[in-house]
Amino acid sequence: MLEGSTIRRPVVISANNPASSRCDDCGARHIGMCDALSDEDLGALSRAAQHLTIAPGKVFIEEGDPATYFYNVTSGMVRVFKALPDGRRHITGFMSTGQFLGLAVSGQCAFSAEAMDEVKLCRFNRTALNQVFADFPALERRLLNIAAHELTIAHEQMLLLARKNAVERVASYLLNLTFKLESCPGGKLPATAVTLKLPISRADLADYLGLTIETVSRSFAQLKRNGLIEFSNAHAVTLLNPQKLEVVANAKG
Repeated sequence: MLEGSTIRRPVVISANNPASSRCDDCGARHIGMCDALSDEDLGALSRAAQHLTIAPGKVFIEEGDPATYFYNVTSGMVRVFKALPDGRRHITGFMSTGQFLGLAVSGQCAFSAEAMDEVKLCRFNRTALNQVFADFPALERRLLNIAAHELTIAHEQMLLLARKNAVERVASYLLNLTFKLESCPGGKLPATAVTLKLPISRADLADYLGLTIETVSRSFAQLKRNGLIEFSNAHAVTLLNPQKLEVVANAKG
């Protein structure tokens, strides 16, 4: 479902650039691009960053603005969306700890980004970041690898929206959450039941999957009737048989 929304200007609640970084305590230290650097080299990256805290509901990237900055999410969740000509918006993804935002080839931001809860970011001026890349080529290589992975995910999302029915889309989303668990290394599904936290509302999920809220609810109900999932509360779902759910998601049944 595409929901109407008024795009707001970016608002940063707090920003600072301390001389000494606490990278060791950062949730993104060993996730994403930062993991490419040693503890000794990480200081150079930290000195190039501005550390920001964004309040829930605030837009900090706006579609069409100059692509001046690159962002690394260190905590919280970000909603990424595109504006439609009629004023509505369509959610294209969700970013969390260790993921980055702001790569652009046209010189303009191709999307908007909004904090869903309190979000902490490292913001890099592109000029300063290019110098860090020159000094530490391993960092640029890691970033390119991550970008390639994100492109694969984008292609999968295109397939999901173009070819899959509602139940298959919901099942695919649940499986993607499972693959992000630390207990599922290498994209291998668990052999037994696994409980997942649902990080977004059904309204956001409907928008992301190109469905209505009612259709998402009916799809959950069908998966539950088929003995594939079970809800302990509105924010947690147990996949009773992940392998069978994968069959449904890939339309093999």
